Amino acid sequence: MAYDSDLSFNYFGPTKIVFGVNASRDADIEMGALGGSKAVVVTDKGIIKAGLVDGITECLGGKCAGVFSEVPQDTGVEVVDAAAEFARKNGADMVISVGGGSVIDTAKGMCILLTEGGTLRDFNGVQLLSRPQVPHMVIPTTAGTGSEVTNAAVIMDREMGQKRLLVENFNVPRMAILDPKMTEKLPPLLTASTGMDAMTHAVEAVHSIPHEPITDGLALHAIRLLYRYLPVCVENGSDLHARGQVQIAATMAGWAFGNAMVGIVHAMAHSIGAIAHVPHGIANGILLAESMEFNLEEAADGYAMIAEAMGVREKGMDDHDAARAAISAMREFTLRIGHPQRFSEMGVSEQDIVKAADLSLSDGSIVNNPRIVMDSSEVLDIFQKTF
Repeated sequence: MAYDSDLSFNYFGPTKIVFGVNASRDADIEMGALGGSKAVVVTDKGIIKAGLVDGITECLGGKCAGVFSEVPQDTGVEVVDAAAEFARKNGADMVISVGGGSVIDTAKGMCILLTEGGTLRDFNGVQLLSRPQVPHMVIPTTAGTGSEVTNAAVIMDREMGQKRLLVENFNVPRMAILDPKMTEKLPPLLTASTGMDAMTHAVEAVHSIPHEPITDGLALHAIRLLYRYLPVCVENGSDLHARGQVQIAATMAGWAFGNAMVGIVHAMAHSIGAIAHVPHGIANGILLAESMEFNLEEAADGYAMIAEAMGVREKGMDDHDAARAAISAMREFTLRIGHPQRFSEMGVSEQDIVKAADLSLSDGSIVNNPRIVMDSSEVLDIFQKTF
């Protein structure tokens, strides 16, 4: 892809990554490096039931201030407020999140409240913070959100009926421990849908308006790894090498989109998630190929690079033909990993997609889409094609 001669950009990626099988058992050692003496562990009931928290609390010993496990699939303002109060009462000076995107985003909100006080509703905007927040260590149990390295958190505001987006550079997690053992028992559908979340982050980072060479490099290698190893994880979840490669890809995609931003896919996924409670990764996976089709004329050169990363660009193809090959390969890829194909499969109604189309226009992600979205009818057309 060609870059303008006057190109200028900032790249931000302060999170330390610790990678390795059973690396999560060193959480107490890494906690000391962050200056923490007592950590509250934030997770959800499914992760507790799976036994993924036991080894972490054991290694923390007396440094564990308690476990908050009341995090739902789509975390909310009231959950963050309650979790912060729990941590405060137990004397925690840092937060360790063990889970997927909802758990990590809850912890990000907690760090703000533990430092600044108040309720999360007091923080309605972006880049409002002026100082580093309580340290946050992330131990992901899915490989998809990339939230372990980003400055963003998505929190449901049920009073408003809309997802609230927090974007704060001072609140990026200080450390992420990527342990393939933590994703080993992830079921095939959840492996596929969280993997498609990461794939969407990478694709949207490539075609976004603010993309730049560093984010392109991260995103394209993430696509390469996901295309090769995600099907292996779906077929054989115990393949720890494949699990690890997908974890690395998700983190790379997180760094990419955390700097380059995302576009129409995320605007639509946030909206259909708020209205019809479709899991975020599944919504992204259903929408991705059709949204690439929508953006084709504005993003053919980027999609041509994606075709190369996927290994589907044949000799002699121009960028436009290669871009079409990438879109076709993406459709086939979702079928290969057993990912849902239509919103009707997820219990979404036609009325839901009409509401979501309107709501998508107010989502901040849409401003970075390569093709300008003129009105909600264009968004509704994509929803109808994926209904």
